[in-house]
Amino acid sequence: MQEIPGPFDPLPEGRQPALTGAAAQLHTRIAFVVETARRLHQYGTAAPRLESAIDLLSARLGLCAQVWSSPTAIIISFADGDGDKDRLAEVTQVIRLSPGDTDLRHLVEVNEIADNVIAGRLNIEEGFHLLHTLSDRIGRRGRALEVLCYGIVSAALAALLHGAWADMLAAGGIGLIVGVLASISAGRPRLRNSLEAICALLATFLATIISLYVTPLTLKSVVLASVIVLLPGAPLTTAVRELSTQHLVSGVARLAGAVATLIKLAFGTIVANELCKLLQLSPPAPSQPPIPRWATWVALVFASYAFAVLFRAARRDFPLVMVAAALGYSITYFAGSYFSPEFGVFLAGLTMGALSNLYARRTNRPGALVREPGIILLVPGSIGFLTVSAIAGGDVFLGINTAVSLMAILVSLVAGLLFGDLIVAPRRSL
Repeated sequence: MQEIPGPFDPLPEGRQPALTGAAAQLHTRIAFVVETARRLHQYGTAAPRLESAIDLLSARLGLCAQVWSSPTAIIISFADGDGDKDRLAEVTQVIRLSPGDTDLRHLVEVNEIADNVIAGRLNIEEGFHLLHTLSDRIGRRGRALEVLCYGIVSAALAALLHGAWADMLAAGGIGLIVGVLASISAGRPRLRNSLEAICALLATFLATIISLYVTPLTLKSVVLASVIVLLPGAPLTTAVRELSTQHLVSGVARLAGAVATLIKLAFGTIVANELCKLLQLSPPAPSQPPIPRWATWVALVFASYAFAVLFRAARRDFPLVMVAAALGYSITYFAGSYFSPEFGVFLAGLTMGALSNLYARRTNRPGALVREPGIILLVPGSIGFLTVSAIAGGDVFLGINTAVSLMAILVSLVAGLLFGDLIVAPRRSL
């Protein structure tokens, strides 16, 4: 069976760009490429993959494009030609954007629209209209489910951190409050800018109150689990991967944004601790035993489902996303038990990177459906939070130790993903 290349695949040697694109007006083709780039950025595509995808799509539409992507902007220069990079740009587009969030359903839709345009099933005007009218709004039911999943992820992480039943319940309840605040802040820019600090403050204060007046809790684990969705583990990993592939501007900018988020979270925790000291709230030490081992695997199933919702995967992709998330964690857990935690992360990153490329080659769909959920429980956002909190709290030596652990895990994960690309070459850019 002949393999049909997609819009984000390299052209076979000797092949010309699709006639559909070549026959269209220059400004129409440019508008379609620019809208595709904007949507890919909006739905969480990293700079290396976005630039490669737009280069290949432009070539299939008979354009020569020079693309530069960062977390907050895209610059694309176009020339009408056969891919000669030395030609002078005829049109340059500058797009100012906010950092994107992972949205798997829309990422698949963008991929399918581009596929249909290249295959001639849609003309470029129709493709542009479909891209432009993609709706990012979710109904009340969808928003409520996302808020619920904040609580599910928080409770599940408390279980994966070997907390007690009380820790799970407390983390789940506080996680729901964090989800409500995150939902409210979506349409309020001023609240959104301080969301992480407010949530960390509330999580720490509420956990202290519960531990003092209801039941003793493992405070660090509960606070960490409660704000887990806000931790910038994925941006940290993406930043290091961009730096490793020489996308220096994007990598440094994304790394700075992740550190700023960690600082806001750490600041909220410190303020809450000082407030508790002022009010003389000193909770007792936790004394309850951790949950049984079987409960952690049940929690992993719930966490996988919640991440499928938070990644906004299509319903038909839920089983795939859940299996990928559970598989990534399981490989890390068992390999880390036999070897070292860092090697476990490396092996999981390698496996999920290779499987995502294999999935993309076999199905002609984005490998992100496997890759992003597959590494979500491996990213070291929690260690970054502990690092910044320790340094901000004056414990510099502890902060340095956790920073070393952070770098070891980041390097292991990124190296695993890069080796995965070597084992199974990524035919598709996404």
